[in-house]
Amino acid sequence: MDQELSARINIARLLLIAGIVFVHVPFDQDSNAYLGQYGAFDGMRVFLHDVLFRIGVPCLSAISGLLLFRKGFEMLDYRKILKAKFSSLFLPFLLWNAVFLAGIALLQMWDFGLGYFPDMFDASLRELVNLVFATETMPINLPLYFLRDLLLCIVMAPLIGLLVKRYPIITLSVLLIYAVLPVPNLIFLKKSIVFGFASGAAIALHGINIKKLDRFALPMISVIGVCALLLFIALYSNGMDDRPVWLQSFEKLVAVMGGLGAWTLTRLLLDTRFGQVLVQAPSGLSFWIFCTHYPIMMMAWLVWGKINIDFYPLFYVAVVPFTFLLALTSHYLAQQFAPRLYAVTTGQRTRSRSPATSPQMTERARLVLGKGD
Repeated sequence: MDQELSARINIARLLLIAGIVFVHVPFDQDSNAYLGQYGAFDGMRVFLHDVLFRIGVPCLSAISGLLLFRKGFEMLDYRKILKAKFSSLFLPFLLWNAVFLAGIALLQMWDFGLGYFPDMFDASLRELVNLVFATETMPINLPLYFLRDLLLCIVMAPLIGLLVKRYPIITLSVLLIYAVLPVPNLIFLKKSIVFGFASGAAIALHGINIKKLDRFALPMISVIGVCALLLFIALYSNGMDDRPVWLQSFEKLVAVMGGLGAWTLTRLLLDTRFGQVLVQAPSGLSFWIFCTHYPIMMMAWLVWGKINIDFYPLFYVAVVPFTFLLALTSHYLAQQFAPRLYAVTTGQRTRSRSPATSPQMTERARLVLGKGD
């Protein structure tokens, strides 16, 4: 893969997953941001939770679609892909959910965690299967619904690839309507994932020069920022009331549009010191943070509930750095002292980043990156 594309994908993944951490900071009815009891602090929470960092899921799925089809539709080895994704997606999805479920069950034996999670000892077999495999609703490690829906996209990859190759405008239009409007989810838990995946596939299969977006980076980020601000005002004004259809659709549309802003932002960061730190991060770090942040936060939330401190902002400002610190520390320890376990739980994402020059690019990669200009 071209070095610049790889570097920008690394930046995007880490930034988007860091944002997803903010989305999953736990709260209850008494600390709901829409109550506005903490003024500007609650406004910030609404902006981060429901506006800014909602772009993560569709953008990450677009990256997955782009990478899967970067060599072209004809080069898609379906059996090889399914075998690879079994170890890189399904096994981590299964292990992280199963371990978290077992941990919650262990805590509930001492009456710790009841009310925050389903009662594992009263749950039916169907409910337990759903908590691990997300067959009907969200898994127990909630953010891993992304892996579940991404696996569905992988299984449907030949069909999605064929449709976006032959009928790109019609296919993406239908999927955008499906993602934005309040229509049934059908087999997906988050509808924007399949739209993002198909968009990435279309970019790869049609050799779209995504580098041309870079010249419009600041205007695009500005426009998306204005849309995000308008969405924030609408959401905060609506408060705890049921959201009308237009607001639900606008919220999802901004999340989908935000991926463009996130991608162009990676070009602005690429030549900065911060960007280079992200580029050189271990290949499994973003995946590790993605899989561990929710269990860490929920354990912190359980402990917080025992402390009986009513000032929620204290929990919020403490749990985010605590989560990153514990995720980074556990990542380092797992790499150093349990490399085989680390490899399995990160889907074999064990390669270190190399600043070496990139290998010879394919003609398709040149087109996508604009190297042929």
